[in-house]
Amino acid sequence: MSPDGLLRPRDGDALRAELRKMAALSKLPVVFGGEVHAGTLVLSEFVGTRTNGMRGLAVAPSSGLGGAAVATGTPRSVADYRSASTITHHYDAPVLGEGLRAVVAVPVVVEGQARAVLYVANRESAPIGDRIAEAMVEAGKRLSVELAIRDEVDRRVRLQTARDAALGADLLTVADSIATEQLRDLHAELRGITQEVSDAHARARLREVSDKLARVVSGVNAPDSAVNLAPRELDVLAQVALGCTNGEAAVRLSLRIETVKSYLRSAMIKLGAHTRHEAVVRARRLGLLP
Repeated sequence: MSPDGLLRPRDGDALRAELRKMAALSKLPVVFGGEVHAGTLVLSEFVGTRTNGMRGLAVAPSSGLGGAAVATGTPRSVADYRSASTITHHYDAPVLGEGLRAVVAVPVVVEGQARAVLYVANRESAPIGDRIAEAMVEAGKRLSVELAIRDEVDRRVRLQTARDAALGADLLTVADSIATEQLRDLHAELRGITQEVSDAHARARLREVSDKLARVVSGVNAPDSAVNLAPRELDVLAQVALGCTNGEAAVRLSLRIETVKSYLRSAMIKLGAHTRHEAVVRARRLGLLP
């Protein structure tokens, strides 16, 4: 839960997930990073380190490689940290104590502000290749999108909470939220049942009813015709919207797990989404899901 009481997942968990992906992709010995709080970067996540010298290190804006990335909002790198003339060397003791030489730091920028920094590092003094650097930039973009979506969700929740407080409708809001979740469960169940009906006309009618239900709950009069999800893609996305894993969705829809993954990937591409959560949010905005 976030400090203001919103049910927001820990941003550090999303950061850790991207770092693990980079560790597997880059094959470099050390991958680490941290979130930016009030302009100060705090290193908190590590893969492959031998010491605890950098854990909890607070990096001031413009100081060291990470501070420069935060201040400029652009990736920074050094081929040999020990002799680099482009950084302030405020943090030589913990960095060199870990044996790091070549380092790339990529800021995660949301709305013009650095919110985190991702690092990859080598213990040899040689430039880190463009392929890895580009993959780091893509990881930073993915995390930026994820944080932006979470911010927007939080903003809307805060706005709704303020409206409810002004109208004295707290109990009504709780009832509405419960009703909405029940309707979403019903929508997902209805889409699952549709596939079990052998009559093509009946299937079409059931899908039409489920689509109307989605529009009623989402408040969208008509879905965006520019995004055309296949029925099975919507079936899978409806289960994902309830928090189901790929395995759980496969059981509910009587599909193979690889088939579920394929439909989910296809839906994400059509929606221009980078994560499952983003796909659900965008589908709801378009009136495709309740």
